[in-house]
Amino acid sequence: MSLVEVEDLGVEFGAVRAVDSVSFTLAPGAALGLVGESGSGKSTVASALLGLHRDTGARVTGSVRVGGVDVAAAGDDELRRLRGGVAAMVFQDPLSALDPYFAVGDQIAEVHRAHSGVSRRAARARAVDVLGRVGIPDAARRARSRPHEFSGGMRQRALIAMALACEPDLLIADEPTTALDVTVQAQILDLLHALREETGMGLLLVTHDVGVAAESVDDVLVMRDGRVLERGGVAQVLGAPRDAYTRELLSAVPRVEGSGSGPVPGTGTGSGSDSGSGSGSAAGADDGVGDGVGDGGGVGGGVGGGGGDGDAEGVTDARRAEGVVGDVVVEAEGLRRVFGRGRRAFTAVDGVSLTVRAGETLGVVGESGSGKTTLGRMLVGLLEPTAGQLRHGGAEKPGKGVAPGVQMVFQDPVSSLNPRRSVGESIADPLRARGDRDGDAIRARVRDLMQRVGLDPAHYDRYPHEFSGGQRQRVGIARALAAEPRLIVCDEPVSALDVTTQAQVTALLAELQRELGLALVFVAHDLAVVRQVSDRVAVMRNGRIVEQGPVDEVYGAPQDPYTRQLLAAVPALDPAVAAERRAARAAGAHAVREDGGAAGKELAAA
Repeated sequence: MSLVEVEDLGVEFGAVRAVDSVSFTLAPGAALGLVGESGSGKSTVASALLGLHRDTGARVTGSVRVGGVDVAAAGDDELRRLRGGVAAMVFQDPLSALDPYFAVGDQIAEVHRAHSGVSRRAARARAVDVLGRVGIPDAARRARSRPHEFSGGMRQRALIAMALACEPDLLIADEPTTALDVTVQAQILDLLHALREETGMGLLLVTHDVGVAAESVDDVLVMRDGRVLERGGVAQVLGAPRDAYTRELLSAVPRVEGSGSGPVPGTGTGSGSDSGSGSGSAAGADDGVGDGVGDGGGVGGGVGGGGGDGDAEGVTDARRAEGVVGDVVVEAEGLRRVFGRGRRAFTAVDGVSLTVRAGETLGVVGESGSGKTTLGRMLVGLLEPTAGQLRHGGAEKPGKGVAPGVQMVFQDPVSSLNPRRSVGESIADPLRARGDRDGDAIRARVRDLMQRVGLDPAHYDRYPHEFSGGQRQRVGIARALAAEPRLIVCDEPVSALDVTTQAQVTALLAELQRELGLALVFVAHDLAVVRQVSDRVAVMRNGRIVEQGPVDEVYGAPQDPYTRQLLAAVPALDPAVAAERRAARAAGAHAVREDGGAAGKELAAA
């Protein structure tokens, strides 16, 4: 008997048909991935398995059975038993899924009590047990912590622990690693794999990241516009896709293996070379409001190409001769930033030195908390350095505040745009800030900028909620361009976007850089994206740059162990390579535990 049986599922929200005739089965202990762009219907299908569309006004047709329960026909009590007892869901954003006012352990205990009826003491003990199972250190103490006291990776582990509290037969994971850096993402994927082996539970993984699917599932369904376009074994679908859309989706995936380079040391065999994103036909897949502009060209060409034989600053003579790379735009020397005072002082950036020239892109990579964003904000002028020197165009930055000729594109365009102002007015802000007063001239300039970044100028008076994620990021880029900067610092500009939209945004930045000779600092935790867009790369850890140089050299022959660790955590599109890397990570983690245990015994004996 199948654990999940979905037959001819349809979900309509008013006039919008979000899911159209989807059918699949999932056997006990198996893992299935739903892959596709934002808006393809993946999360809507996942929600239907738990009856989450009930009483929302959605019209659900077809048949859904989970653990033998007919979800549509189930009463409220039976549906409550299904949710958490038979099937549990891990959501994309743990901060919004966890109550900020209650300790994490209490929230897990409450879920366990609701389904098992055990005492408070037994429920708290169960909460500590499952927190330990998902790798939370010192689980008894950390169970008393509130969500804001956990890191992003630990909050996601806590959500998984909550899902495991009642030992469900099915775990539904909806984009569980989207906002996590590569090492934490690898830990979460390894955890899900280990839990499947340990408990025999089934897994339904919803993701727009093809590499994550290759790491985690046995079979995959590729969705677009609410329909299943292709299905089969993950190795078959990713290795020899039959549908044109699947091929387009795979071609947009950035790779850490550079064009013409061999496999990254310590990370197994490469799974392909750089490739461009296909047509502009996918541009509308993420778009709630179509802009009518297809983004041709892919990331394969990148914003740079990465230097081969570079000088001390990693800029190739060939690129300089072509006029692609010009004068120094920003130069940092010994930058340091400390937050807090006394014993509570925390050094976020410690002694960072770097140079960025006109026409080149410097990628800055590292895990969450490594100091990347703090460094980017200091380069812009949003934060003042505690120590060190920062020069723009060879001169010290005058006074405090944003440096002249420098702009920033933020990670989350939703929070960086005023929801009560039209996008046109938001783009116009830098023009008014510099003293422009001619309303007609401002509007004409904004419309020109919108067209340049691939937005319809007729949408000047629309509001941010009327645009898709990729379109909102284009608005952020247009706003940055309005001030005619020499340098743009991009802080995780594509981290929340699906791969085809990522390709469109990075291709746009490449085109703008070629046209305008911009210098870019591209801050990201996604090493594959940084490889595609950068000429040089700086690897940060604990506030310091541990390795810096031409992108091909750093990725092709990393010198620092931390760089090698980051590269080894990047998801592989080849499931066999992914399994090898997972085994290597497990062996490494076991060796660390063994070393730690031996050291503890020696200390105890002493």
